Amino acid sequence: MSKENLADLIKFLLPFPDKVKAAALGLREFIWDLYPETNELIYDNYNALALGWSLTDKAGDAFCGIAIYSGHINFGFNRGTEIDDPDKILIGDGSLYRYIRVTDKTDFPEEYMRQLMQSAHENAVSRLKPAKKLIKGQTIVKMTSPKKRRPE
Repeated sequence: MSKENLADLIKFLLPFPDKVKAAALGLREFIWDLYPETNELIYDNYNALALGWSLTDKAGDAFCGIAIYSGHINFGFNRGTEIDDPDKILIGDGSLYRYIRVTDKTDFPEEYMRQLMQSAHENAVSRLKPAKKLIKGQTIVKMTSPKKRRPE
């Protein structure tokens, strides 16, 4: 399945408010336009719908992603503590993951995030093990949780 096949994603987005859906789809396009050779991994989880962009079909090789909640989206970097964030806009208390909260696509700092994404992508490429099989430009549904705690 490629990025153009939206059937599963649209189905997973149905319970979310229109404003969140629009922002999620806009951010998805932003990432795909910059990194069409990567893969979109979809996790329809209990608390959030998560989309990650990976060099392979593994979450461990992902460099950025979005977590979609009922009122906002977290746009983040799996190894955000390892990239330079000169304006210090990334938040998070974990050992690696850093993100920004997006409530409207118009508030998203595209140019700045483009720079951070380049650093995150370069970091992911440098960490990739040589034996990894690369898949390019695919959308892969990795998990769907039968129970959801989200808007209905």
